[in-house]
Amino acid sequence: MKILITGGAGFIGSNLCEYFLSKGHEVVCLDNFSTGHRHNLSAFLEHKKFTLIEGDIRKIENCQKAVQGVDYVLHQAALGSVPRSIFDPITTNDVNVTGFLNMLTAARDAKAKRFVYAASSSTYGDSVGLPKVEEVIGKPLSPYAITKYVNELYAEIFSKTYGLETIGLRYFNVFGRKQDPNGAYAAVIPKFVMQLMQHESLTINGDGNYSRDFTYIDNVIQMNELAITTTNPNAVNTVYNTAYGDRNTLNNLVGYLKQYLSEFDPAIAEVPIIHGPNRAGDIPHSLASIDKAKKLLNYDPKFSIQDGLKEAVKWYWENLG
Repeated sequence: MKILITGGAGFIGSNLCEYFLSKGHEVVCLDNFSTGHRHNLSAFLEHKKFTLIEGDIRKIENCQKAVQGVDYVLHQAALGSVPRSIFDPITTNDVNVTGFLNMLTAARDAKAKRFVYAASSSTYGDSVGLPKVEEVIGKPLSPYAITKYVNELYAEIFSKTYGLETIGLRYFNVFGRKQDPNGAYAAVIPKFVMQLMQHESLTINGDGNYSRDFTYIDNVIQMNELAITTTNPNAVNTVYNTAYGDRNTLNNLVGYLKQYLSEFDPAIAEVPIIHGPNRAGDIPHSLASIDKAKKLLNYDPKFSIQDGLKEAVKWYWENLG
C-alpha cells in the first residue's frame, strides 16, 4: 500500500510512519513542523520507501501534491489542545477545519480508496453518560472540540455526496513513546514524567479525581491499521472510539508514574504533589465504550494503562533521562 500520513512528524503520526514502513508499505509524510519534530523521523528519513513533503494542510496545493498516487490517507495533522484553542480559536479553526476540508477535497480528487482521520473524545462535550457511546454526544466545551466535531460532519457529507470512504477515530488521551514533554501545551503524561525525573513537584488540576481513558499508542496503531484494511462494508463511513475501555483518575495516574519511575530512581517516590484549580473546557470524566470497534473492526487492544505506562516510562528514561 501507499499511505499518506499527515502530521507524520508528530507523536501519533511518526509512530504510524514507523509502523507501516516496518510492514513494507510505502509512506508519504506531510508536515509543516509547527508541532511535529524532525527527530521523530530521523530513523527513516533515508528509507527508500519513505517520502517527506514539507508543507501545510492550509494550502490546498500542498495537499494535492501529497495525495498523488496514494491508496489511503491517515489524517493526523491538527492543532491539538483545549487550552490552545481557547487562547487562539482562529488558528485552531484554520488548521483543524480549513486544513481538514482541503485534505478531504484533495483525497476525493486523487481518488484515494479511504480517508481515515483523527477525531477526538472532546466531541462528547457536556454529555454526562458513561461509557461514551459513538451515537450519543453532547454540546462541545471548547473551540477545539467544535473543530473536531465539524471534521466528522464534513467526512459524513463527503461519504454521502462524493462516495469517499471515511472512518473517524475518536482518540481518548493517547500516550506513549515520542510524545513531546515540552511546550506550553504538552500532554499530561510526558509532562509529569519529565517533572518527576527532575524531582519537580507536580501540579494536578483540581482534586485529581477527574478521570480519563488513557490509551497507549500501540492500541491506536492497531485501530488505524484496522481502519484501512477492513473489507466490511458496514465498518466504513462512521466513527469509532479509540481507547482501552477503562478509566483512571489523575491521582491514579500519578501513583503509577511514581511507582514505575521509582524503579529507576527511588527518590522520585517522594516528589510532592500540588493541587491547582480545574482547567477551563475540561470534561470531568471520560470513558469509552469500545464495543462498536470490537464488533465491526475486530479491535482488540493489548495495552492497559499499566502496561502502556511501563513501556512509556522506560522509553522516556532511556531517551530523555
